Amino acid sequence: MSGLAGVIAAVVALVAYLMPPAPPPQPQPQPDTVAPSTDPQSSSPDPVTTRPARRTPRPSRESSTPPPPSPTPAAPVSSPLLPPVRPGGCDDAAAALTAYRRNAGTVRSSQAAAAQQTYRELMGAVLDAEGVVQAKISRLAQEFQELNFRLTGMVGSDPNQVIADINTDVAELNRLCGSP
Repeated sequence: MSGLAGVIAAVVALVAYLMPPAPPPQPQPQPDTVAPSTDPQSSSPDPVTTRPARRTPRPSRESSTPPPPSPTPAAPVSSPLLPPVRPGGCDDAAAALTAYRRNAGTVRSSQAAAAQQTYRELMGAVLDAEGVVQAKISRLAQEFQELNFRLTGMVGSDPNQVIADINTDVAELNRLCGSP
């Protein structure tokens, strides 16, 4: 039976270890009397210092909860490290237009080939775009297709008329995309 008594003693010891200590007994306040301070946190070396016996109990530091955060609105965070987000399709369209300027050259056949390639690339850029940016890229794609038709002789009109429209729409696209 001594084995069972040892187990019980171990369980009792464990429970006693895990239980929080009992709070010290509080002296009963007496109305209108002054008692000497027994506050262990008092920094005064004078033991005669008196305080009113009627004190409001302080919550223990272990059981106190932090005060709720103040309801101040969060200020917007602006980070100069992140570039502004451009609308979808803008980067692809800008790359297509840059490639056209680089590849067009001065010969009609090379200009027609560059216009056809730009048309294809702009049609791909339309898939990533939305709203007015999508409409502007789609219009530019149609204009480059028309330019290709005029440069190859499929349509007997002046290609400079389409180039003027392209330049106007490129400026508008740059504005929509936030480019200078």
